[in-house]
Amino acid sequence: MLPQIIYEDKDFLAVNKPAGLLVHSVLKVKSKNPALPADRQKPNDKQLTLVDWLIKYYPEIKNVGDQPEIRPGIVHRLDKDTSGVMVIARHQKYFEYLKNLFKNHQIKKTYLALVWGKLEPKKGIIEKPIRFKRGTMKRTVWEGKNEKPAITEYKVKKYFHFNNQEYSLVELSPKTGRTHQIRVHLAALSHPIVGDSLYGFKKFNQVFNKSFNLNRLFLHAQSLEFSREDGKRIKLEADLPEELSQIISRFRYI
Repeated sequence: MLPQIIYEDKDFLAVNKPAGLLVHSVLKVKSKNPALPADRQKPNDKQLTLVDWLIKYYPEIKNVGDQPEIRPGIVHRLDKDTSGVMVIARHQKYFEYLKNLFKNHQIKKTYLALVWGKLEPKKGIIEKPIRFKRGTMKRTVWEGKNEKPAITEYKVKKYFHFNNQEYSLVELSPKTGRTHQIRVHLAALSHPIVGDSLYGFKKFNQVFNKSFNLNRLFLHAQSLEFSREDGKRIKLEADLPEELSQIISRFRYI
């Protein structure tokens, strides 16, 4: 599945990235540090990535960014199995502008996630530092190393019931930008995201995935909102993918 263009002008473009598409390729290398970040790994062009597609249709981004040889134009990332809105800079000046907005938390990010169980209270703020779990690539809010603050605001949109199991559809706004932040924070509340094989309920996910033919996270980057250089506010949105909306259509509201 290929990305869809949501918006474009001379400075940047916004795409709706489908689940299953890597933002840019990496080849894992042997290291004493199992949590080696993607931007310190070697590029690997064995599979199509968002960057491959972007360079083909927007070749001007080829030399844009901090590491254009790996991730040209890319200011932020989404996990491979997360869908939704991403912005890409078309020239270096706007890359720096967007990068500064993300760094200073001046971009409002909104996600939708389906989680296991009835998440209560219906509104709240998860403020739990995230660390590397020792000896793995996983993140955790419990004991670990390289602690960084992490804050996520959430609001339950709807409660569902299906086959004697409760679910919550949750809107989330991360106030910090830690890797796997939403996934880790929801798992820390014992309400992991449906389909999350890394932080979730593996046995439940297997049954769910078999029933609904779901091979991804039920996590979608719904919108990004920020002020342009001219001061005008812009909100970029992407509808919930059909494979996710079809699942919800089979549920019963509580």
